[in-house]
Amino acid sequence: MAVTSIFAQKVLGLLGAFGLRWLRSTIDWRVVYADVMDDPVYSGFGRQTIYVCWHEAVLTPLVLRPHRNQLGLASQHGDADIISRAIRHLGWSVVRGSTTRGGLGALLKMLRDEKRNPCFTTDGPRGPRRRMSTGPIFLASKLGAPVVCFGCGYHHPLRLRSWDRFAIPRPFSRARILFGPRLRVPPNLDRDGLESYRLWFDRLLNWLTDQAESWAESGRRRRGELPMLPGARLPNVTKWNLADALRLPDWLDRSWIALGNHSISKSCHRVLNDDVAA
Repeated sequence: MAVTSIFAQKVLGLLGAFGLRWLRSTIDWRVVYADVMDDPVYSGFGRQTIYVCWHEAVLTPLVLRPHRNQLGLASQHGDADIISRAIRHLGWSVVRGSTTRGGLGALLKMLRDEKRNPCFTTDGPRGPRRRMSTGPIFLASKLGAPVVCFGCGYHHPLRLRSWDRFAIPRPFSRARILFGPRLRVPPNLDRDGLESYRLWFDRLLNWLTDQAESWAESGRRRRGELPMLPGARLPNVTKWNLADALRLPDWLDRSWIALGNHSISKSCHRVLNDDVAA
């Protein structure tokens, strides 16, 4: 039953944000990057970027990247009023809409916003689970903005009996994140082109998620791992270098080339800044 009282929505939104901040403080967050500068909290971060994860893992970006330059998408059903208030308390900007209601209007608002970085839970709000929609690919093609997918895994999380098996990390557990490379799609893709890229990014995000979940469950260290600290701005990174970058499997690279692109390792190459190189 939806909560219709504005006062109750405000109270529940505030309590939800407070509870998530407490939960965040108890968890061991670790990350491996394809490029550390793809994380918007670092000073070398570049232009507008589209971020993509699965709906079940949305707590990770919400609690770790509280910044008004991050733009979240919340659906228009009644309970989302509380969720959107909690998201704003955590520091995010919010656009209301989904694939089933108000989606076109939400995409148009994102197209007009050149300063913020959209973040999609791309199989939401109703699934199918872990199947990417064309929304972020369409937006990337129109904006000329790169896409960064990230996979999240928790050690033995609590899972809701929802369509997405929504994951809640247990207090004092570990969470692991893999940031994929920053990739561009061609401008003005037609319907077939959107579907081809949607399928490829779907495979990428599933691979990142599977790897992150295996890493979280194993408890092992991983080359290039860094603590993923919460905050709107973080100090510059001194322990990361290109040799520690996350590498994608050959089959993903080959299928990316088959779409008419350069090899991922070449398209993601950059000269490291002096303050980042180890």
